[in-house]
Amino acid sequence: MDASQPATTTTVPPVRKSVDVPVPPERAFVHFTGRPTEWWPESHVLVAARERVVFEPRAGGRWYERSTDGSELDWGRVLVWEPPHRLVLTWRIDGDFRPIDDDERASRVEVTFTRRGPDATRVELAHVELARHGRAAGRIRAAIDGPSPGETLATFAATLTPGGDHA
Repeated sequence: MDASQPATTTTVPPVRKSVDVPVPPERAFVHFTGRPTEWWPESHVLVAARERVVFEPRAGGRWYERSTDGSELDWGRVLVWEPPHRLVLTWRIDGDFRPIDDDERASRVEVTFTRRGPDATRVELAHVELARHGRAAGRIRAAIDGPSPGETLATFAATLTPGGDHA
């Protein structure tokens, strides 16, 4: 199979992570989608000097980084925007962790926000359809797998505090 083609017959297990945060789902969703620059790990960068990370708040919107020089690089597209419960994105990154322009070769990131009490939310992130990355799928899975919650969700959770003003 050509590495540039999606692997449609290969099965690559999804990577699943979760974290509990001390805020209601509405606040967790807003913080995740509206303030990603505050929590997006410094090790996850596509641009030379990141100014901000942006989720355009609608299905069909972009998920991208903007550099201090004004240039932008896409991480993917928003497929599902259902505040405050669900967000689904394409992940347009290749096996060398460089951007790609093709959603047919992009895996998916599914994030759900489930109420666990009056001021508690379980945030679950599933990286699915990894086989779309072709030969690089196993290498990508190995790079993003590991103990839950992982760097991204751990950093997200660390920026949320009960009763704060990040709503």
